[in-house]
Amino acid sequence: MRAFLGMALVAALVMGPGQAAGARTDPPTTDDQPKDDWKKLTSLRVLPEWPRQNDVVRIFVHCPTEANHAIIGSTAFTLKGSWRLYREVGLGLSDRGLGRRSVIISYYALPGHHQVRMKCVKVTINHKTRIRKIRVISRCTVPLTVRRFSLSRFF
Repeated sequence: MRAFLGMALVAALVMGPGQAAGARTDPPTTDDQPKDDWKKLTSLRVLPEWPRQNDVVRIFVHCPTEANHAIIGSTAFTLKGSWRLYREVGLGLSDRGLGRRSVIISYYALPGHHQVRMKCVKVTINHKTRIRKIRVISRCTVPLTVRRFSLSRFF
């Protein structure tokens, strides 16, 4: 039995490490530049994921680099005394497509499940006529669960 294992070990070493494992080796790449696929990704993150009424949430955004603005809206962002159930907030983006903003979950927001929707847009303006053109580049949606306000958490 030991002789058989020894012969198998010698055969594996003679064939080489790539052949013994059965793995295919890829040819080495010549370019040292990283791929630019991340520039086309769209992502949205809202922290905390389960906020309470009257809390502040942080919104982190990544849009494609051709976008220069993001529009984020939800029914959880309603304002006191407003008849509108859906509120949108704007967010400027950096050259890399990154942005962040704080938004208040109203005390009057309904507890339960909500959707946070984001549109990455390219805004161009004609300065002479002051006409804006808004082109939607990409969209993203994440769930948000609003919990009931609790006074006991402050004590």
